[in-house]
Amino acid sequence: MSDAIWWPSREVAIQQDESRQELKADLHRFVIDRLEDDGLMQEMERPELQTHVYDYVRTYLKQQQVVGFQNELTGLVNELLDEILGFGPLQNLLDDDEVDDILINGPRLIYVERKGQLSQVPFRFMNDQHVLRVIRRMIAPLGRRIDEANPMVDARLPDGSRINAVIPPLAIDGPCLSVRKFKTDCMTADTLIQNGAMSVAMHQLLRQCAAARCNILISGSTGSGKTTLLNVLSQYINAGERVVTIEDAAELQLQNGHVVRLETRPPNSEGQGEVTPRDLLKNALRMRPDRIILGESRGGEVLDVLQAMNTGHSGSMSTLHANSPQDALLRLEMMVTMAGFNSTSALVKQIIATALDLVVQVARLPNGKRVITHIVEIQDVADGQIRTQLLYTFKGGDFSSVDTLSTALRAWLEEAE
Repeated sequence: MSDAIWWPSREVAIQQDESRQELKADLHRFVIDRLEDDGLMQEMERPELQTHVYDYVRTYLKQQQVVGFQNELTGLVNELLDEILGFGPLQNLLDDDEVDDILINGPRLIYVERKGQLSQVPFRFMNDQHVLRVIRRMIAPLGRRIDEANPMVDARLPDGSRINAVIPPLAIDGPCLSVRKFKTDCMTADTLIQNGAMSVAMHQLLRQCAAARCNILISGSTGSGKTTLLNVLSQYINAGERVVTIEDAAELQLQNGHVVRLETRPPNSEGQGEVTPRDLLKNALRMRPDRIILGESRGGEVLDVLQAMNTGHSGSMSTLHANSPQDALLRLEMMVTMAGFNSTSALVKQIIATALDLVVQVARLPNGKRVITHIVEIQDVADGQIRTQLLYTFKGGDFSSVDTLSTALRAWLEEAE
């Protein structure tokens, strides 16, 4: 009985929503046609264009004898302006400083991340073509394209935001778009401490190690705060040091004054012209760097950055996707092997142990809070294993000191001071 009552009402609601979307699509076409007929499609500031759009919307509603939209006139006009000048339903989310990530799973499902928590928002696209049109508008200034022959694209917008899009036939339920917004305000160590991401003692240690040119690997899952922490640690690099950064999409906001930023390039539509992280890393070694910052270690470039750490480029840093410090070391071993380095497991472990000084593990908790869960000192190789020493950990909602620095690393920090 309850189903018999509920389903018809739900169907009516869906039909009404579809009718509103069709009306908005028709209104959009009407306004665009009138703007073109009146020669107003040239570049125009939003306030000036807004006046004309208001007039066209009123004319349309009157001609079509549409009722029920008068109270939504301002909202309709703003939606149309977003379509004409911006990125449609995404524009409000892109302008919202509290939104970190935007995830579109087809035209009717849009999610955002705020303060580490995902939630669905009541915005929607008209159809698959509408999503595809917005994606193409985003990537057009970048000289990129997406179509059936090239159904995936990964790019960086002019404001620094990263976008990734996948369209049918690869995306079964319609075009998918992920946007990771670029934060212009670089987070500070004080903010991380106030937010409970680390303790004062942990910060003091990391600050000393970064300034003393220790080699640091930051490990964690997607969205756990690896890049944020890397930006914070960069604040303690001496201004006289030359730093070269290598990234797939430039996200780092290093505070050091002497920074050379390099970015990889994907292959073109003919499969040519690709520039990999390993290509950039090999070239960076010829650029007289004091430190090398590798945005993410994920392939053959790991071998080159470890060798750089071992041959005079102390203070280099990188991030890596792993769930624990132990997993991070295992992943490094695996990637070195996959890079074509034909040697024994013992030698691979020795290269890693002598290159790295610290592994810092970050995580995003179920409530969205990001914290440093482990700080581990890398010591040496014994009995066929990389020996580590856990310095700090996060358990039960509190940070605690587990052990002290080794004599060798303590002496290094003292000498650097």
